[in-house]
Amino acid sequence: MLAQILLLLLDVVFGAFTLLLLARFFMQWQRVPFHNPLGLFVLKTTDWLVRPLRSVIPGLWGLDMASLVPAWLAQVLFVGLELALRGVPFDGGAGVALGLAGMGLVELMRMAVYLVFALVLVSAVLSWIAPHSPAAPLFHRLAEPMLRPFRRIIPPIAGVDLSPLALLLLLQILLVVLAGMGGAFAPLIVRGF
Repeated sequence: MLAQILLLLLDVVFGAFTLLLLARFFMQWQRVPFHNPLGLFVLKTTDWLVRPLRSVIPGLWGLDMASLVPAWLAQVLFVGLELALRGVPFDGGAGVALGLAGMGLVELMRMAVYLVFALVLVSAVLSWIAPHSPAAPLFHRLAEPMLRPFRRIIPPIAGVDLSPLALLLLLQILLVVLAGMGGAFAPLIVRGF
């Protein structure tokens, strides 16, 4: 029972930190200004790590890799801790590092899907119930690049934009695919496979 409580706490801490780093990555990718309460919170909670890493990890094609790499490493560390706390016997070979790196990448993609899911959902809800809310432009700007391809294909019906529903369905399918991919790395980590 104590191990389960510890796993829950680690999941919350590592998950929240990863989401904050991914939010920073998305906001910089979309050139969203950080001069809003959410943006300032993201900056204040991640600056201590991202700013020093920028001198070591350069950007790539305009993407802030100093935010993305530590998010991935946090998930690699969490996967390793989770497996160790669950008593999984590690193989001990070089495949363990590769397996943890792969599982961390899958978990990072899963967290990114959850973040996009939340952005699209909040953007859609705000457009219906509080379109003039101060937070609405921020969420619309973050969700728009992911919704744009669906809006080109799915026209509004009676003024109702169905593109968020299509994207949310695709994200659910992607979560199922990612769940299957995570298990593909287990043979690299665990003895006896």
